[in-house]
Amino acid sequence: MCNTCGCGQPGERHNHKHRVSATRARKQPLAIPANRTLNLQQAVLSKNDQLAAGNRQVFARHGILALNLISSPGSGKTTLLEHTLTALRGEIPCAVIEGDQQTRRDADRIAATGVPVVQINTNTACHLDAHQVAHALDELDLTRIRLLFIENVGNLVCPASFDLGETAKIVLLSVTEGEDKPVKYPLIFHLSEQLLFTKIDLLPYVPFNLDSSKQFALQVNPRIGFIETSATTGRGMDAWLAWLRNRLSRIRGGE
Repeated sequence: MCNTCGCGQPGERHNHKHRVSATRARKQPLAIPANRTLNLQQAVLSKNDQLAAGNRQVFARHGILALNLISSPGSGKTTLLEHTLTALRGEIPCAVIEGDQQTRRDADRIAATGVPVVQINTNTACHLDAHQVAHALDELDLTRIRLLFIENVGNLVCPASFDLGETAKIVLLSVTEGEDKPVKYPLIFHLSEQLLFTKIDLLPYVPFNLDSSKQFALQVNPRIGFIETSATTGRGMDAWLAWLRNRLSRIRGGE
């Protein structure tokens, strides 16, 4: 065996060029065109948009108002949903699709309200996609649903890029977060119909300027609406429920 390159050939007098070339090739970084990543992203989003269009057709066919709830972790999405579903019980047939990386903890809380819920665990992914939502819809009786809440994975960035076929996006911002979130993470605020300020009862105890936050939001989306809520105290819940009823009536009216 050759002691120089260990290639298995007899002696050391043969040409080592083949071994040296292979070694150098392994050490050189793989050259990837700069546009390859962009093309991959476009392909992924294009496929997702096709599936989202299918979901949207399903919602339209059944007259379902589908709302995609997006926020940072800990903003109070699940608590808001618990109180919302309880208030609408017997009035509007609802269902929930729960998105989390792991566990069924939030889905179990929703199930306790008596509303049908489907859990999606994304594992390492930071958002739901249209394909996952389509599979979740297969587990629901859509003929008995008028209002569908999709509670996305806690994140203000990734979920904004993935259309799920929803009727509208709703972004939540708790007063325990930064008031400048709308300009730091503008896409989701630009795409949302409503901005729900949550945990509003904590305003006296946190350095959060509500008026400034609204102005930041209007900079990126002049049409966005505002509702100030505290699910625990009930403040603003009547306004939120009124908005839901009005938005649902527009769906029934064919808008």
